[in-house]
Amino acid sequence: MPTGIAWQELAEGLRGRVLQPGDAEYERRRRVWNGAIDRRPLAIAQCLDADDVGAAVRFAARASLPMTVRGGGHNVAGLAVRDDALMLDLGAMNRIEVDPQARIARVEGGALWRDVDAATQPHGLATTGGFVSTTGVGGFTQGGGVGWLMRRCGLAADNLIEADVVLADGRSVVASERRTPTCSGPCAAGRAGSGSSRVSAIGCMRSARSMPAWRSTPSRRPRACCASSANSRRARRRPLS
Repeated sequence: MPTGIAWQELAEGLRGRVLQPGDAEYERRRRVWNGAIDRRPLAIAQCLDADDVGAAVRFAARASLPMTVRGGGHNVAGLAVRDDALMLDLGAMNRIEVDPQARIARVEGGALWRDVDAATQPHGLATTGGFVSTTGVGGFTQGGGVGWLMRRCGLAADNLIEADVVLADGRSVVASERRTPTCSGPCAAGRAGSGSSRVSAIGCMRSARSMPAWRSTPSRRPRACCASSANSRRARRRPLS
């Protein structure tokens, strides 16, 4: 275990907080979706923006600390947390901006899919998200992203237009097929939380017009939204509440 780490230096360089063992919030944030995972990082850097991410990455490099990234914390292997490491907690970075005319959503790296749904649905928009609403957008998208709308919209990664990425040296770059084609592929394929050399701070997602959903009567099997009109008439057309 590294010794003599200047945690105060990290705290002074962040807008967010640095949590350590003994802090009540530390116990909550080190826990992930898989309850079987019980690991204890040396500290948790709660990042509020991309500058915080860059500062934490540079600090980990200077201190020779292993580093993990927590987006939604939903990975079944618990890759977001590691013993004796620095965890970058992106949970507070969950802001979303929607451009309904361009059908584009700009999503911060700590957002969950329920955050995206809440932001896009008022505009009648949706994109391929997780089967479970508590899944993090960043890790899900970088892992490919299989979801309910994939037959219509493709995988989540197919809808990633660009990403603001923090590299291993703390520099921020914008990765996209148009601006940095050599970086956009690894960005979509990399796994946040696995100790990789890049952290996606913000991503831009393409959205499509959403379709209304209908609930079938209790006595009949639910019909797919692409069912024929004859089959659709067997369902009582009540919008899902």
